Amino acid sequence: MGNEGLDEHADFFESGGDSLTAFQITGRIQEAVGTEIAIALVFTYPTPAELAEVVAEELADLPAGATHE
Repeated sequence: MGNEGLDEHADFFESGGDSLTAFQITGRIQEAVGTEIAIALVFTYPTPAELAEVVAEELADLPAGATHE
């Protein structure tokens, strides 16, 4: 988001995040992990720490080597 002062506990919306930025974030995560990530997760888990935890849980639930591309 271009703000170097943000940390893993910074709230996405309180830090100026919007729906366009949420799409960009999920796109980057999808590229990094190789599977689809629902944009709703950014709205439900608005800090990077919370989002990372839920994404890690979802990835752990996938069968080995599975992707949704």
